[in-house]
Amino acid sequence: MAKTKKTAKSKAKTEKITTKPANMPSDEAFTFQPLVPDTGSNTAGMTGQKKEWFENEDFWKNYGPIMFDSAHWAEAPGVAAAIQKIAGLKKGARILDAGCGPGRISVELALLGLDVTGVDIIQAELDAAAETATDEGVDISLVNADLRTYTTDKKFDAAINVYTSFGYCDTMEEDVQILKHICDAIKDGGWFIMEMTSREIAVQYFTPGEWFERAGKTVLTEFTVEGAWEGLRSRWILIDNKTGGRIEHEFVQRLYSAIELKRLLLGIGFKSAEVYGDFEFAPYNESAKTMVIVARK
Repeated sequence: MAKTKKTAKSKAKTEKITTKPANMPSDEAFTFQPLVPDTGSNTAGMTGQKKEWFENEDFWKNYGPIMFDSAHWAEAPGVAAAIQKIAGLKKGARILDAGCGPGRISVELALLGLDVTGVDIIQAELDAAAETATDEGVDISLVNADLRTYTTDKKFDAAINVYTSFGYCDTMEEDVQILKHICDAIKDGGWFIMEMTSREIAVQYFTPGEWFERAGKTVLTEFTVEGAWEGLRSRWILIDNKTGGRIEHEFVQRLYSAIELKRLLLGIGFKSAEVYGDFEFAPYNESAKTMVIVARK
């Protein structure tokens, strides 16, 4: 898998409202409910629970080249530069890439002179990141850990969680635990930059499915809505163009609205959290293609 990722990388180095209407729900009305009711049996990810799909190395070996194609590697330098600019990070500043995957962003941050620590639950992904870092002549610290339980005495100037690497746990409590651990790892005054598909973006750009060819595979996707847009169920089918072999995988991403995530971040210890439509501070409005939250501890 490392070779596949290296090959991919080489292809391309108004009016302000001052009062709340009487019929507007109070903040307490915006409560969080688990996508799947928590019966107590799913607390396993942190205390010996059932193994989640994203912990399966075979999944990433099969689907990694599809998710991290050459176009996504090509955009990595720009994303890394934007992150450095947003957080005002100077050379030598410490940054945590929470859910670093194959090191797509981690390596680019290291090339900017930052002290990078990448954390991921999949060792094969970390091996790919290490190989790419070696090829690029940079050093990054790589930690094999579950973000639901990851803690560290090291304090970072900034942390990132990008490319929609959030919202896949069985319970919302586990999602919150991940954010708390990231917050705890950031020094006072430090930054957290998060980029993901929000509920609003999922609604605006919803499609029932598509097909395309990538990495020698024909890829078929099907999407359906869970609950009242509480989640998005995705089914990915891969057909090998040479052998005709077929594999498929289905998973659910919990969808958070921008205001939900903002309030969640403020509730766990961040002093501020602002929402944008991209890494260049575009408005988070009807034209936004993604959601970027910039939080300060």
